[in-house]
Amino acid sequence: MDVHQYCQERAAASGSSFYYSFVFLPPEVRRAITAFYALCRELDDVVDECHEREVAEAKLHWWRAEIGHFASGEPEHPATRALFDTPQGRAIPPALLLEIVDGMAMDLDHTRYPDFKSLNLYCYRVAGVVGEIAASIFDGTRGEHDRDIRRYAHELGLAFQLTNIIRDVGEDARRGRIYLPQDERVRFGVHEADLLSGRNTPEFQALMQFQYERALACYDRAFAALPPAARRAQRPGLVMAAIYRTLLSEIRQSGFPVLRARVSLTPLRKLWLASKTWLFP
Repeated sequence: MDVHQYCQERAAASGSSFYYSFVFLPPEVRRAITAFYALCRELDDVVDECHEREVAEAKLHWWRAEIGHFASGEPEHPATRALFDTPQGRAIPPALLLEIVDGMAMDLDHTRYPDFKSLNLYCYRVAGVVGEIAASIFDGTRGEHDRDIRRYAHELGLAFQLTNIIRDVGEDARRGRIYLPQDERVRFGVHEADLLSGRNTPEFQALMQFQYERALACYDRAFAALPPAARRAQRPGLVMAAIYRTLLSEIRQSGFPVLRARVSLTPLRKLWLASKTWLFP
């Protein structure tokens, strides 16, 4: 199979909202970001789908070696081969790809996070770095706004990850994982047993409102950091922001039912948000 076709099918099969942000891109940029997204899915699935720690560790070790092959121009996996086949992909610093692997590896050792500082490191690796790489793919030029765009990308990546954490509280708890900072859970009077048993209490609602406001502030900081001159090039990220921020709003308006249900947007609504944002970034 053609490596780019592999990545296309991998991205489409995921059903992720990210796919909608690629629709309107020029073909050469779409190939690069689709390959990068497919690579991220491969890495994410290592921990999600491997139930034995030794197997997951071995696979992550293989991926670290594969990124070394990518750096030397001899990648083996279809996703890394497709990424290397694009000029935007070849420009990605391998050290950033290794940061993502390190973030995935944190899920092997951490099922709880004592405070937001420790959670923030995880979010930086699995989402902030992803945002930085994606932003560079969307606009490969380096100029006076580079630092601002990196800050925008990291804030937006954090906002996306916090939205995911809010959306998946119940699902993660059933897997034995709690990404909500432990000190904040205790401060709001939410017991682990409440999360693990899906008990929706007033205290849980207050805790989730606090998490919602933090995520919303990240979106606001991201938008404030993005220079107006860069908005057109960064439209894919803005499309994702429109979809994810709408999802976050839906979760809140529905009363944070996340312990028992997974809130989502319909494909038609995602496409409408993508079209509107692309035309009027």
